[in-house]
Amino acid sequence: MSVGTKLLEAKVAEIYRNRFPQAVLQRRQEVWRVLCGEWFSRYVPASARVLEIAPGYCEFINNIQAAERVGIDLNPDTSRRAAPGVTIYQGAAEDLADLLPAHHFDVAFMSNFLEHCRTREQILDVLKAARSVLKIGGKVLILGPNFRHCVGDYYDYFDHHLPLTDRSVAESLQLAGFEIEAIFPRTLPFTFRSHLPSWPWLVKMYLKMPWAWRFFGAQFFLVAKNPGI
Repeated sequence: MSVGTKLLEAKVAEIYRNRFPQAVLQRRQEVWRVLCGEWFSRYVPASARVLEIAPGYCEFINNIQAAERVGIDLNPDTSRRAAPGVTIYQGAAEDLADLLPAHHFDVAFMSNFLEHCRTREQILDVLKAARSVLKIGGKVLILGPNFRHCVGDYYDYFDHHLPLTDRSVAESLQLAGFEIEAIFPRTLPFTFRSHLPSWPWLVKMYLKMPWAWRFFGAQFFLVAKNPGI
């Protein structure tokens, strides 16, 4: 790992504190409560063991209903944001297989993470590690900015490294041994700073109108299965 890479990783907590002031964090929690209840719960049974890779401020893992909730993140602030009943490990996503039991989880989730990887090889390492801790038949759910639909804004974030689309992520999942079950090229807007207001009631309405996603959506959502072969 280069000196520059180590310096950037050491500043991950500072980057996110600057990016998300408290007022924004509060709104994000409210919106993610809606997203989990109205959308992601369709893919996560209440009896599931769930792992979130790079949960950041724990908006997903705090709000999803599941029997077991675990996260892994480099950011030391993450554990302080976790709700009661959520277990957080501090570490790199590609090393998660060294920290977590094999074939243990029913669902692995990641949101706005893969674009922060520095190489495509690192993405494959993360996906292979995720597959190793998923049960046979377990699912990985990936939400992220679709470069094809947010070219002008994608690199407004200092720690975005790789331009990814739904198609490139689908190929990476296949290379890591997953079977693709669903691909949605456009779902949520690019960020909470988008022109579409992020009031929780409006988010709930937006999720009920998939036809609107092709006008406002700039994030892909993929679902893939660990076939166990």
